[in-house]
Amino acid sequence: MIMRKMTSKDYVVAVAVGIAIAMILSMVMIPAAKFGMSSMPKPLSLAFVQMIFGEVPALVGILFHIAYVTFWTIVYVVMFKLRTFLNALWLALALWGLVLVFFFPLVGWGFFGLAVGPELIVGSLVPHLLFAVLLWAISRWAFPYKVSYEQENP
Repeated sequence: MIMRKMTSKDYVVAVAVGIAIAMILSMVMIPAAKFGMSSMPKPLSLAFVQMIFGEVPALVGILFHIAYVTFWTIVYVVMFKLRTFLNALWLALALWGLVLVFFFPLVGWGFFGLAVGPELIVGSLVPHLLFAVLLWAISRWAFPYKVSYEQENP
C-alpha cells in the first residue's frame, strides 16, 4: 500500500466520486428493497440511523449511506496510489465483514444477520461487490495513473 499525495482538487474529486458511487448503489438498492428483492428488513443505513435517533425519514438513511460510501471512497483513493480491483475488493470485503459482525448486531439483526435469516449474509455481500466494481472503475477514470519524475528517477 502506497499512500497517495493528495491536493485540494483531488479531495474534491474523491468526494464527487464517493457521492457518484453512493448514488449509483442507491439507484440499485432502493428499487430492490421496494420490489421485495432485498433480503434485509430495511436498508441498513436507515436501520442504523433509526437506532441512534429513533424514527427518521428514509432520506436521512440515504444521506448517511452517501456519507459512509464517500468516506470509504476517500480512504481508498488516499491509501492506494495504485487503485487495483484487488485493493477495491479487499476494502469492500473488509466493510462487508464489518457489517456482519458490527452493524447487523448493533441494529438488532444478530451476528451475521442470523436473527433475521442466513440470506442476509449473501444479500449484504452483493452490494459490497458492486461497491468494489464501481469504486475501482470510477476511481481509475477520475484518477488516471501518471508516472511521476520521482518514480522514474528514485
